[in-house]
Amino acid sequence: MRASRLIPAVLTALALTVPASTLSASTAGAEPVDPAPNPWLEARVMNMAHSGGENEAPMNTMYAFERAAKLGADMLELDVHSTADGRLVVIHDATVDRTTNGTGQVEDLPVRKVRRLDAAHWFVPGRSAVHGLPAQRYPLRGARYGKVRVRGHQPKDFRVPQLWEVFKRFPRTPINIEIKGTSDADLASYQRTGRLLARFLNKVGRTDVIVASFNDAALTDFHQRAPQIGLAPGMAALTAYVLTGTPPMEGTVALQVPVTYQGIPIVTRAFVDRAHSDGYAVHVWFSGSAPDDAATYRRMIDTCADGLMPARPTVLETILDKRGIVRPGQPGVDPCA
Repeated sequence: MRASRLIPAVLTALALTVPASTLSASTAGAEPVDPAPNPWLEARVMNMAHSGGENEAPMNTMYAFERAAKLGADMLELDVHSTADGRLVVIHDATVDRTTNGTGQVEDLPVRKVRRLDAAHWFVPGRSAVHGLPAQRYPLRGARYGKVRVRGHQPKDFRVPQLWEVFKRFPRTPINIEIKGTSDADLASYQRTGRLLARFLNKVGRTDVIVASFNDAALTDFHQRAPQIGLAPGMAALTAYVLTGTPPMEGTVALQVPVTYQGIPIVTRAFVDRAHSDGYAVHVWFSGSAPDDAATYRRMIDTCADGLMPARPTVLETILDKRGIVRPGQPGVDPCA
């Protein structure tokens, strides 16, 4: 998730235009129907390690996911693209350039080439992927090829994983999956990945999953193919909900939103209360929208948000533990009691 991609209309209400095809049909005049229970409202307060915790480990790698799970993360957040040969790989960007030692668009590369790459090549502790620094600033560079040894981990833990590998390694850890595309305008790339994802999830049969995307049309298409999987809506549906209260698309279980947009708060106690009363969990992401630090994490916990997506999951875990905050399946202090 990135705040820079959340359209300004979320805050300004200027010239709002939401394609009707991306939203649920109006329920005006219809008999009220009690919604099905939303299990994600009970799964709180979650540490949803963003990309496995990209400021603490190379993002979207098995190394990052294993590290986050061991420290206590309740859910893993990750991103998927599809390769030239139709495989789902776990990587944030549409190209491999920012995080690996390769170049090119994911959709143009076969999976065998993507998997050869070093996904820790540009990782700098505390800063995620940063280019152009002295070689000693990259302590995990080469771990993919065994040139750097990390106790308890294999070279393959530092490559770009396929989605099935993550599901196999974490059969009981909930997973939040964002459908990615090559660009905002390339609907076909979003839908291609979404359809492959729907086929995969239908086959594995797990429902402890939330699927998100900035592209509402791709989510609508995905939902038609895998209706058992809960959704977090994209930009158009989220905008309509924030500004006008328009219900998001069928299948929505969570609103995944940034802390702020251009310095203006999005996640407030009033927003969370409203979402809860409408039957939706609230999950907060930080990338580009607010500092990924202890002060922000504490503030978001106090809004009654159900989950936080930190780049620094160790910091959030420490706060949750010290405050004795309730966790999924574990008793504790409810910050909203």
